[in-house]
Amino acid sequence: MSTPTIGVLALQGDVREHLAALATADALARPVRRPEELAEVDGLVIPGGESTTMSKLAVIFGMLEPLRERVRAGMPVYGTCAGMIMLADKILDGREDQETLGGIDMIVRRNAFGRQNESFEATIDMAGVEGGPVEGVFIRAPWVESVGGAVEVLATHDGHTVAVRQGNVLATSFHPELTGDHRVHALFVEMVRAGRS
Repeated sequence: MSTPTIGVLALQGDVREHLAALATADALARPVRRPEELAEVDGLVIPGGESTTMSKLAVIFGMLEPLRERVRAGMPVYGTCAGMIMLADKILDGREDQETLGGIDMIVRRNAFGRQNESFEATIDMAGVEGGPVEGVFIRAPWVESVGGAVEVLATHDGHTVAVRQGNVLATSFHPELTGDHRVHALFVEMVRAGRS
């Protein structure tokens, strides 16, 4: 099967690390900043960063509606940390003007695990990822407060949901791209391949 082209939303956040992880997981990875670049990819990663800044830049770059349209149309998307917030239908502790793309029927609490100086790493058992637990890097990470019936909970940490999937859309509170273990990205690449067939 041909190599899928997967974009990384390159408005803000840890874009380079996701590009490297996707390349290791046998995808053709490229940054996406404009609607015409979005139109050329089979799937998209929304990286960690600052979710309010990311949503503002998406408006400024004319990306918000094209992103929403592609998500609604079924494009596979994977969001980490701020990307998880961007994919939520509802945000707790967000700014009133904060925009999301939707895509996962969930309520997400921003900065739920604490501030920057409370960042931590944890071993996470994640459904769908073979070969044992993954290392999760949590940096001002959100957690999922609640999910709708169509959402599959893939992982929890300390009783809080930290990885979910709804159809073609995957989200984690943590940053697997920072660990050198690219199995979560490989799972997403397989989701993109399945979406193309």
